[in-house]
Amino acid sequence: MLKQRHQLFVALLCLVDVLVIAGACSAAWVIRRELVEHFFPLWPRNWESYLKGPFFLFAIPITLYCMWMFRLYRPRRDRSVWSEIGSIVRASLTAMGGMVVLLWIIGDEFIDGGKGAVGATLFGHHVSVARLQLGLLAFFLPTLLSLERWSFRMTLRLMRRHGMNLRHVAIVGAGRLGQITCRTLERNSWTGISVAYFLSHHEETERTICLNRPVYGGLNDLDRVLEERRVDAVYLAIPTSRASVLPTVLQRLERFPVDVRIIPDVPPRHMSQSMSVSELEGMPILSYRECPLYGLGGFTKRTVDIAGALIGIVVLSPVMLAAAAAVKLSGPGPVVFRQRRVSLGGEKFNIYKFRSMTHVQDELQTVPIAQANAHADEEDTDHVPGWTRRNDRRVTRIGSFLRRTSIDELPQLFNVLKGQMSLVGPRPERPELIQRFREDWRGYMLRQHVKAGITGWAQVNGLRGQTSLRKRLQYDLFYIRHWSLMFDLRILWLTVFRGWIHPNAH
Repeated sequence: MLKQRHQLFVALLCLVDVLVIAGACSAAWVIRRELVEHFFPLWPRNWESYLKGPFFLFAIPITLYCMWMFRLYRPRRDRSVWSEIGSIVRASLTAMGGMVVLLWIIGDEFIDGGKGAVGATLFGHHVSVARLQLGLLAFFLPTLLSLERWSFRMTLRLMRRHGMNLRHVAIVGAGRLGQITCRTLERNSWTGISVAYFLSHHEETERTICLNRPVYGGLNDLDRVLEERRVDAVYLAIPTSRASVLPTVLQRLERFPVDVRIIPDVPPRHMSQSMSVSELEGMPILSYRECPLYGLGGFTKRTVDIAGALIGIVVLSPVMLAAAAAVKLSGPGPVVFRQRRVSLGGEKFNIYKFRSMTHVQDELQTVPIAQANAHADEEDTDHVPGWTRRNDRRVTRIGSFLRRTSIDELPQLFNVLKGQMSLVGPRPERPELIQRFREDWRGYMLRQHVKAGITGWAQVNGLRGQTSLRKRLQYDLFYIRHWSLMFDLRILWLTVFRGWIHPNAH
């Protein structure tokens, strides 16, 4: 019965998707005809052109297939709306790629230009009919599909708040892990997942209640309880101390038509990044920690880095030239000095900065005061050679200005172009300090899962210069866990207002 209801549900959702895809195709076609012909006939003179022109024949099946391929028709109540919208955008772009290939194969003549028109002039540029219509469709398709799924999700959330469209589950494990699972599902009521009861992770138990829900025995009672009290899914929250029973429990659950979820017994403090599960020839692989920039994410981030660095170099070249001249006049020594730093995967590189001290050797030995503060209880940082202190006599007058305004960091745009750094990421550190901090600070090495950046989440939140290393590390790990292209763009936008001048930079 559950499977039949799901199939009906998917059929209705697929039908709505077809209507939305057809609407996106129609919108792109109508706008194209208005731009090319400057009118849209209310009554068709040729029915064939009205079927071929909007690109229905290819757009609908290709897009539906791509959405199925990206698992957008699977019941995933524990999936956020934003992850679903991300999958819709990827499916739409993949579908557009397929349509571009088809158009190249069959030729532009398939798209009716109307009155023999082959293109339009936009902003002084000639654009072909095919490119114009596909460009409009590339905008409308993900936008309308995302709005449709978002509206659909909001409607379901409203229904679930009123007790409709709920999915009842049982949790195997009444200990700490099982209670965490139950509370998490309770807090995320938008999923529509309701915990019906518990089963203990021991063979037998005298416990009868857990978090105001009944406990119907232990593992020995699993088959009987599932027969008598049917649920839609079973969540296995079995602690590591009882992990040996997991294969047996999974084998017993094969007799019941329920979905099964496994909650790994990993303390939250060790989960620096979101986990993911993959499969290799039937062997499940739980990805406990990996770089978040693999695949398309890394490509888009690198594209933004190259474009941003080029724009920054062109726009800020007068500032850099003026800074270079001022540094040259401030005293002997190179204008730009190099210092060894560490970036992605522990790779060492030479970072570029405008010289801000009287001697380049002072620059090479300088360590930010924030790292001294991190160990303030362990040593007297005022007597550590090389620490940068407020009103440090080694800093030149122009160097002090360059540091306060972050102009001394601008040569790092060339590090970004070379691929050694990114526009956004944790600030790069010196190799000798990393060897020290990796032992003292848990999770410090996770900063190397992404490229070091010119600016970062910690910097735009005021953690520069004489600030706590502990808090800076927390912000860096938050950035790595929640990385997205939009997060990067947000940080770059905030950098314009918060990242340049700060009283702690000296």
